[in-house]
Amino acid sequence: MKVEELAVQGAFVCTPEVFPDRRGLFVSPFQREPFASVKGSPAFPVAQTNHSVSRRGVVRGIHYTVTPPGTAKYVYCPVGEAIDIVVDIRVGSPTYGTWDAVRVNPREFRAVYFPVGVGHAFISLADDTVMSYMLTGAYVPDNEKAISVFDPDLALPIPADIDPIVSDRDSVGVRLAEAAEAGLLPDYEQCRAVEEQLFASGA
Repeated sequence: MKVEELAVQGAFVCTPEVFPDRRGLFVSPFQREPFASVKGSPAFPVAQTNHSVSRRGVVRGIHYTVTPPGTAKYVYCPVGEAIDIVVDIRVGSPTYGTWDAVRVNPREFRAVYFPVGVGHAFISLADDTVMSYMLTGAYVPDNEKAISVFDPDLALPIPADIDPIVSDRDSVGVRLAEAAEAGLLPDYEQCRAVEEQLFASGA
């Protein structure tokens, strides 16, 4: 597995080797040792797994979890195709306001690691696109917040041929600057401390 850093501090993309044959293929989207070589932790402390299905044009996000408690994610796409986006919304981060995007699909099986406190968005490029997540924390609705995917200051890479389909919640997401002014964003150093504790304890 090849592991590469992304433009957002602490985020990276993992590209496993895919083994095709006349029956189909075999792949391991998550591998403990390559992940540990980057994180310095023996395992990903999974608290919950999620599975979403989206039609072409669905745009989800930018979602983030209040920190603490904070949640890290490991995401890949086993069906369809999507643009997976990590956005640094951690106040004080050296890459605050920066985003990076990875095209994910069941050909390369790239997986994206989202550190604690960053924002997550994705754009479905095909009907029935499946996104599979491992998370370090359980879903708690009151802890889940959203930044607008249409924030012009971020200018996320929504393709021109996509007519975005968003949820009611995401349609009223505030701009990053507004969230910062209201004190709604995670603190970088606090996010790092929470993440270190999560991976040190393995829980």
